[in-house]
Amino acid sequence: MARQRLGQHFLGNNGWRKRILDNLRVAANETWIEIGPGHGEMTKLLAGDGRKIVAIEADQALAEGLRANVDSYPSEWSGVAVVTSDVLQADIGKLVDGPFRVYGSLPYFITSPILQHLFRWADRIASIHIVIQLEVAERIAAEPGRRDYGYLSTLCQFYTKPKIAFHIPPGAFRPPPKVQSALVEMKLPGEASRLQIVNPPEFFDFLQACFAQKRKTLRNNLLGKWTDTEIQEALCDTDIRRDARAEQLTLDQFAQIFRRILVR
Repeated sequence: MARQRLGQHFLGNNGWRKRILDNLRVAANETWIEIGPGHGEMTKLLAGDGRKIVAIEADQALAEGLRANVDSYPSEWSGVAVVTSDVLQADIGKLVDGPFRVYGSLPYFITSPILQHLFRWADRIASIHIVIQLEVAERIAAEPGRRDYGYLSTLCQFYTKPKIAFHIPPGAFRPPPKVQSALVEMKLPGEASRLQIVNPPEFFDFLQACFAQKRKTLRNNLLGKWTDTEIQEALCDTDIRRDARAEQLTLDQFAQIFRRILVR
């Protein structure tokens, strides 16, 4: 049975599982991290062909069930290793060697923390494919000028090139969630290598400040961290309107303002 406190909704429809697998475009001998494998609905499809699958499951009962399947049917679950852990506590870099790819059906309420945790190993990740709430998927993939564009958009686009592959209806899951879902495909690298930000954590703090209150202008959100003169001069130097709002700016523009403010 699904545990609501863990946000468990299992992908029970085989047709949707195969459609997701087609989108993953798996290749032989790859290494995969799977987050929240549940009963192994996707794990079994990923297994084989020389692939190594590290399935991270927080629910001990589910993890034990998966481990029993791996032990009982080694040919069908070839290459699968089950790790019982909260993914946010897992040192993923030590679980696998070399580059890897990620698939996960993420609990809707902690999608953002999980992504931020994964980005610690962005230099080793080739792609991330996640099944998440559609509303969050739209925020991740949103472009400047769109209502959904915000801090999560800029964070994910700094590290990845995200896009919504397709929508998934509630009926594809057991139990059905009360929201629409989507598969999001995130290819790495994103804009990070091009922008060459020296101190990414400081840049992310800056971005959070920019989006602190979406109804406010960028200038008003940054007041308190920097003086009005510093902000106005940075905007002038980068040819950005003084009444601009964060949701109107590209990552390039944020990076330009960030550099101008830091050097003052």
